[in-house]
Amino acid sequence: MHMKQLLFSILFAGSLFPGIAQQKYTITECIDIALGNNRNIKQQELNRQQREIAYSQARADLLPSLNASAGQNFVFGRSIGLDNTYQNTNSSQTSFGIGADITLFDGLRMKHSIDARKADMHASEADLDKMRDDIIMSVSTAFLQTLLNKELLQIAENQLETTLADITRRTALVKSGKMARGELYEQEAQLAREELNRVQAESNLRLSLLDLAQIMELEQFDDFDVTAPPAETLISETPLLASEAVYESALINRPVIRSMQYRIESSEKEKLMAQSQFYPSLSFGANMGTGYYRMNGRDNDPFGTQLRNNMSNSLGFSLRIPIFNKFQVRNNVHSAELAIANTRLEMDKTKLELRKEIEQAYYNAVGAKSRWEAAQKSVTASNEAYRFAEEKHGSGRANAYELFLAKNNQTRALGEEAQAKYEYAFRLKILELLKD
Repeated sequence: MHMKQLLFSILFAGSLFPGIAQQKYTITECIDIALGNNRNIKQQELNRQQREIAYSQARADLLPSLNASAGQNFVFGRSIGLDNTYQNTNSSQTSFGIGADITLFDGLRMKHSIDARKADMHASEADLDKMRDDIIMSVSTAFLQTLLNKELLQIAENQLETTLADITRRTALVKSGKMARGELYEQEAQLAREELNRVQAESNLRLSLLDLAQIMELEQFDDFDVTAPPAETLISETPLLASEAVYESALINRPVIRSMQYRIESSEKEKLMAQSQFYPSLSFGANMGTGYYRMNGRDNDPFGTQLRNNMSNSLGFSLRIPIFNKFQVRNNVHSAELAIANTRLEMDKTKLELRKEIEQAYYNAVGAKSRWEAAQKSVTASNEAYRFAEEKHGSGRANAYELFLAKNNQTRALGEEAQAKYEYAFRLKILELLKD
């Protein structure tokens, strides 16, 4: 490619990508949008509402029930009359009734049911919090990756601008006869390689923005971009927490732990519900009814008169004593005990996995900090090496290859420093999220 064509393509590409976007979001705004748009969270919220309804119904089961009834019967052929004798005539009967009943004692089954449904509701709320934490983690990861790619793009553009400035200066030296034309060709080849690096960095940034926008479930993200303080600011605002302190706090605050605790509580209440079936149950009922009877071929009292005269009321208690039920209650209790044991094992596994995750996050953060500190020293050294190579090349004591090698080492050191810096910021963020 001719030199002028290459420069034109670089400037034109830059005009197409002026910072990726116009509308910029902070990490807090990205998290809020993701939490508001995520469909899994919306489904979990519906599940939580179902558990809340179940809890409300368990409490309502303590109330008495009240029902009304009405019936109409027609008899053709022989009918029994009010004098309790059968006659060959058709008849009809209308009945009305109202009844109420309430459970007085059921071995505390309803009370344990209320406690179990309440624990289920709280477990569902903890699951919702865990899902939100997972979304926050995903958004934070994608956000920091985007910031890293933005900085890598900036490094590539800065290196490109430096090479363009060198080409401009060396072109003037070639025209004045102070430098061989061949060295300018080498510089143009370097420019082409750095333009390729810039295009690749630009593509990586676009992909990371797309990934973040998809996590946020944005419908339109053509003008989507992010903004944040420098990574150094993010690091200074987030201390490196000790793994033991993070774990102790996580056992109290992490939704996954709270969810398992509530599930254990629910299983224990389910066992008490099963055991309550060993006890007798006592209920009380009250009924009131009346009716109207009509037989063809004879005089019948008026409708209203019969309703008043046929009024009847009743009160009664019902006692149910379990004696033998094919071992169903005993097996239900054993099944509930197994469910408790299984849930406790799940709790132990959850704690173990959480401890492992926190330990790994801590040592990853320590390692990332060491890599960042080493990368900073590498950048300082590579900058000095490049400056020295420029001086040697300018005085004729170094060839173009040595200069290009020093610049490539500088570019690589800058990229490694940026990656180590954002990895450290990311590891600190993970520890902070695991703590709360």
